[in-house]
Amino acid sequence: QLHLVESGGGLVQPGGSLRLSCAASGFTLDYYTIGWFRQAPGKEREGVSCISSGDASTYYADDVKGRFTISRDSAKNTVYLQMNSLKPEYTAVYYCAADLAPFSCSAGYASLHHFGSWGQGTQVTVSS
Repeated sequence: QLHLVESGGGLVQPGGSLRLSCAASGFTLDYYTIGWFRQAPGKEREGVSCISSGDASTYYADDVKGRFTISRDSAKNTVYLQMNSLKPEYTAVYYCAADLAPFSCSAGYASLHHFGSWGQGTQVTVSS
């Protein structure tokens, strides 16, 4: 099976920044569409960002637009999520997931597409 590992989470003050990494083993990440998700305690998992393997389209949830940036580093077989201007409400476990289908990333990707491979998650805590 595909193997994904998230890293880069931690404790940061409001307004600060973190860069999350999603590293792949056993497959070439360029061939997969990658989604970032988050889940806060007592809440449902929700989509945060997505980058397509087909048309290079990207998607961001409304509350993170202008603050987060998703990108690929093919040489390192890694997808990043740069998180700036962090708010306490962003506190959650963040997961990356992979889908082989080269669909265009857009609103609804989290519910309309099946991500078969998931990482273990990395904790992001935003607090003063």
